[in-house]
Amino acid sequence: MRRSAAPLREREFRLLFAGRTVSLLGNAIAPVALAFAVLDLTGSKTDLGLILAAREIPLVVFLLAGGVWADRLPRNRVMVGANVVSGLSQVTVAALLIVGEAEIWQLAALAAVNGGASAFYFPASGGAVPQTVPESMLQEANALLSLTVNATQIAGAAVAGFLVAAFGSGIGIAVDAAAYLLAAMILAAMRLNVAAQAELRSFLGELATGWREFRSRTWLWAIVLQFALLLAVVVGALSVLGPVVAENELGGAKAWGLILTAQAVGLLVGALLGLAWRPRRMLLAATLGVLLWPSTLLALGGRVSLPLIMAAAFVARIGLETFILLWNTTMQEIPADKLSRVYSYDALGSFALVPLGLAAAGPVAELIGIRATLFGAAAIAVAVTLPIVAVHDVRTLERRPLATPNP
Repeated sequence: MRRSAAPLREREFRLLFAGRTVSLLGNAIAPVALAFAVLDLTGSKTDLGLILAAREIPLVVFLLAGGVWADRLPRNRVMVGANVVSGLSQVTVAALLIVGEAEIWQLAALAAVNGGASAFYFPASGGAVPQTVPESMLQEANALLSLTVNATQIAGAAVAGFLVAAFGSGIGIAVDAAAYLLAAMILAAMRLNVAAQAELRSFLGELATGWREFRSRTWLWAIVLQFALLLAVVVGALSVLGPVVAENELGGAKAWGLILTAQAVGLLVGALLGLAWRPRRMLLAATLGVLLWPSTLLALGGRVSLPLIMAAAFVARIGLETFILLWNTTMQEIPADKLSRVYSYDALGSFALVPLGLAAAGPVAELIGIRATLFGAAAIAVAVTLPIVAVHDVRTLERRPLATPNP
């Protein structure tokens, strides 16, 4: 336990830990609020998919720029700027919903602003972790970040359904906006150096350096290719069709909030396991964990009870959290001065097809049915994951030996 908590003795990690926790506490409420805001406005799953896609497109477009600037500037400053922009966009969404003036195009435009800000936040956040703790504490640091973030998601998802049902979607989005702005204040207190002071070149030159680091690792580009397809089908089906199933068959926002809570509990348990379990072949263990993720899709499509769907969501997210933790720990062995750029290529490849998946989920469900779409997405998820086990580097890459940290 002493080793598990060791990263919290580092000042910069404590601030990063607090800032990310506060930000994602609000983010746990926002998806429920947005989904039911759109369903209340038009009742259209296609509209919901288009708004979610509108957020993802700028995220994909600006990720490479976000990676370059996160390696050029102190990473906490990049995160602060991104949080302020996201907070202001959510303030506007909340105001439109509360006064009853929201329209679909407005929500889509503001979602795009939020997604563009996230393109800068993500590579800065991932790249900052190795700057806040010694290398020997990286897995513990990643597990602690996941642990507390997931604990807040349990509270946020549980509260979200009741909050939206009692006070409306606008209040839920307002809470998210406040969380973004508070997180920006916390992250502003961090003191991080510029990671790439010795390598300030042209923008395209820095992108090329990041690309060389990315393509030189077979395990990296193979798993990113896998996730390009995996995220498109799973995120599209879950984000668009999950709330629809909850609305039509399970009682509405409260039921969807309980499913999200079960997911968050699974993530929490996965993070707790990550504090103690240190597999030697991290990528092999991570890939096997991904095979659990489609179970939520199968349960939603299987006409089972709400408790069984929650159980499936719980198991699925243990597997996903196992992947996230071991993936980040492996990624953070890449040289720190290039890490944010590599993270941006990772995210660009992984998220590139998500807008298409979100936009297509509604029309596909209209064409072949909700259940067929959910089952099809689960089948595709398994089909693109199994071949990754055959990749030599995924099967054989071992954890780099680390020096024992000081007590």
